Amino acid sequence: MARPRLLLTHGYFLSEDEKEQQIMKPYPPLGLLYLSAYLKSRGHAVELFDSTFGERSALLQELAHGAPGILGIYTNLMTRRSVLGIVAAAKTAGWTVVLGGPESANYAAEYLRCGADVVVIGEGETTLAELIDALPVHGVHALGAVHGIVYRDAEGLARRTPERARLPDLDLLPLPDRAAIDLDRYVRVWREHHGAGSVNLITARGCPYRCNWCSHAVYGYSHRRRTPAAVAEEVAQIVARYQPDQLWYADDVFTISHPWLERYHAELRARSLRLPFETITRADRLQSETAARTLAELGCYRIWIGSESGSQRILDAMQRDVTLEEVHRATELARKFGIQVGMFLMWGYEGEEVEDIEATVELVRRTNPDIFLTTVSYPIKGTPYFDRVSERVSLPLRWEEASDRDFVIAGRRDRGYYRLADQWLRSAVEASRLERSDPHRAAELTEAARSAREQLLRSA
Repeated sequence: MARPRLLLTHGYFLSEDEKEQQIMKPYPPLGLLYLSAYLKSRGHAVELFDSTFGERSALLQELAHGAPGILGIYTNLMTRRSVLGIVAAAKTAGWTVVLGGPESANYAAEYLRCGADVVVIGEGETTLAELIDALPVHGVHALGAVHGIVYRDAEGLARRTPERARLPDLDLLPLPDRAAIDLDRYVRVWREHHGAGSVNLITARGCPYRCNWCSHAVYGYSHRRRTPAAVAEEVAQIVARYQPDQLWYADDVFTISHPWLERYHAELRARSLRLPFETITRADRLQSETAARTLAELGCYRIWIGSESGSQRILDAMQRDVTLEEVHRATELARKFGIQVGMFLMWGYEGEEVEDIEATVELVRRTNPDIFLTTVSYPIKGTPYFDRVSERVSLPLRWEEASDRDFVIAGRRDRGYYRLADQWLRSAVEASRLERSDPHRAAELTEAARSAREQLLRSA
């Protein structure tokens, strides 16, 4: 029996995102590129529509007028409405729709109700390879033998099959199918807007840490790492083909294994490769001078630290297993070895009070990261944080029109409160930076910080 046509895509269109058009730091969908490479290595014909630089109208035109087959769509938290529109168009045109990624894993029944035929749970390569062979034989309602999916049986009931074992050796995966998309355009856009073309890659899958607001819907709490030689070979191929100026290592935590970093450093040196890069660490995984020196020698110019809060009480409630002393130490070590520090911060976690916000302001003022980004915490379905607040959670919009960011937690302050926290933080930190070089401006900012703090206290 001939295999059906297979088209892979995702729901993010840069042309529809005004904010990201201003930032202009796009990266291609690595997960789809891995899927494409894996399926091609097993003899499947694969098409890939990269919606990042594509137009929605072009995708819908292809779905309406191209020969229908199997459409695989990657889903994440921010693309629900977009994906549902694509699903509807595909079903109207006769496609079988398969979804994967963290969002559909958390809401499998809802996506099936909205028209999807199958939801892949967890790692996608081997599941999708088996599924696309099973569909022409068994149809969409008799897929019980395929592990790692949710589907609807003949009575329309959602059925979850047993979990599929994760791939034990990531080195056996073919490299991402970057030739399937216009990766040169990504590099060019980065270079035009930021003076340096960038390419993303991963050295590992999964995160073993158990921060209770973080989703582990795809890889669970596993952590599997490629060998240093395999990653170095991929970098060599990227450099030879795309000549980027820098890299983004998109691991959840790049610095988990310090011996791995040292071996990787040796592999890159053996190939005369050294590209600037940025990546993410946990503060507790950047506590030694050896690790910081290795990162610098590898070419790390910016390290992102998930500090989240300046309150140890809140960090403990998050189950971060990180101390404030470790945050200070990590930023000091990075700075000592010439590495910029980016810091992620989170307002509004359960139990946060004004004194916790004040502690966060003080942490950022004292550590003085080069960049810091704030967000307001939101409960992602499937996480311990969601379970903790679920009885107080409501959704003011229709599920189809919303995302987990739209959840309202009864008893929590409104967005205006956290805007004041942001004003307080940013004014206080900038005032501290300007104390010596521009004392007049520093005084103005100190007053702005005081004013924001007082408004926040009145609204608490």
